[in-house]
Amino acid sequence: MKIAFHGATRTVTGSKHLLTLKKGTQILLDCGMFQGMGQETDVLNATFGFDASEVNYLLLSHAHIDHSGLIPKLVKEGFKGRIFCTPATMDLAEILLEDSAEIQHDDIKFINKKRAKQGKPPIEPLYTLENAQDALPLFETVPYGKWVTIEPGLEVLYTDAGHIIGSAAVHLKVTEEGKTTHLTFSGDVGRYRDIILRSPDVFPQADYIIIESTYGSSLHEDVFNTPDILFDWIQKTCVERKGKLIIPAFSVGRTQELLYFLNQLSIENRLPKIPVYVDSPLSREATDVVKSHPENFNNRIKKLLQVDDDPFDFEGLRFTKSVDESKLINEYHGPCIIISASGMADAGRIKHHILNNIGDKRNTILIVGYCEPNSLGGRLMNGAKQVRIFGDYYDVVAEVGIMRSMSAHGDYDDLSQFLACQNLAEVKTLFLVHGEYDVQQEFQRRLYKKGLKHIEIPELHEVFGLS
Repeated sequence: MKIAFHGATRTVTGSKHLLTLKKGTQILLDCGMFQGMGQETDVLNATFGFDASEVNYLLLSHAHIDHSGLIPKLVKEGFKGRIFCTPATMDLAEILLEDSAEIQHDDIKFINKKRAKQGKPPIEPLYTLENAQDALPLFETVPYGKWVTIEPGLEVLYTDAGHIIGSAAVHLKVTEEGKTTHLTFSGDVGRYRDIILRSPDVFPQADYIIIESTYGSSLHEDVFNTPDILFDWIQKTCVERKGKLIIPAFSVGRTQELLYFLNQLSIENRLPKIPVYVDSPLSREATDVVKSHPENFNNRIKKLLQVDDDPFDFEGLRFTKSVDESKLINEYHGPCIIISASGMADAGRIKHHILNNIGDKRNTILIVGYCEPNSLGGRLMNGAKQVRIFGDYYDVVAEVGIMRSMSAHGDYDDLSQFLACQNLAEVKTLFLVHGEYDVQQEFQRRLYKKGLKHIEIPELHEVFGLS
């Protein structure tokens, strides 16, 4: 048995890990898209590093595009197997994958207009809406907390990872030649004090663990201070400067958290009487999916639902539906809040909002989560004075703010708590994925002190044998 790492290696996107059994069965853990990697992005997404037609099963941890976004390409290239995930993940994946195809179509249409003027040939998207729709019939749902037999000698268990609605850690029980091996893939680990979701579950003892490490060397700010921090940015930008507060936010997870906190400010009569635009049809659909799965909520939200039937709605909230409605926001010159995808500001409508507002000192671009350093959001976070958007350069005149309390990824303490249910002396090898290399090295040093004996930080396409 062997494991090959084809994404999220010494970086945080493109999650893809291929397990091959002795008898030849191939199990793919996630099939994510690389995002925000600058000029490397297209090259990395162009090839998998394996033959899609030879993969038998795909075990999807959750629906975020950096974990699911290349599923249509996998199907396009010959995958005909079964895709397993939780019910909420299936609901989200349907809208996210179709939206990803539409974003690619719109962005490439915009780019190809520029290429045509420059005498360059047009480029093609990674996949089309039809490819995304072809993938959907292959999905099958599995519940949390129940071992499911995929084929003789291969069982899977999904446990709640607390990252987004439907997110899971994936546990495999592989029996070959009379020997059983347990392998755990963490997916993305959420926070144990999340404002909306349940905490990650404990899980059975594993022989091998693949764990994300996005914040493996740091601690987050207290999430319960977030409404006050958000209020300060609204006051400073929208009330004092009469500007626009532009917030890049992932449609799933981050947008709902922002709406929850804005609803809290509204209940407390602290939210100014200004429009709050959620400029993303996907965010509207994703919010509806989140509302339809209250079984994933923590007890705090369940109690709140007894007195507030919709903790994600408030006076002044407006969801846009069409491109024309999105464009009209730019014609509104008063103070407002604009929440739009993507969270790294590297695709979708948020790029247009930043383009249209980056040159006005009254405005603020507020980064509320992790951004790959080469993404537009990452460059803004790192203090770039000028950024490139759709091939043109723009001076950064607007203020750039950072709010570090809203990450859906667990920090060092959360990741340590996730592993606390394990006898670390019995873990043969722990693999660190989904993190920047310097962070992973620090996390590795800390984990060695906890008693782990073998910790690997795979390189792209690196293969390891599992005894």
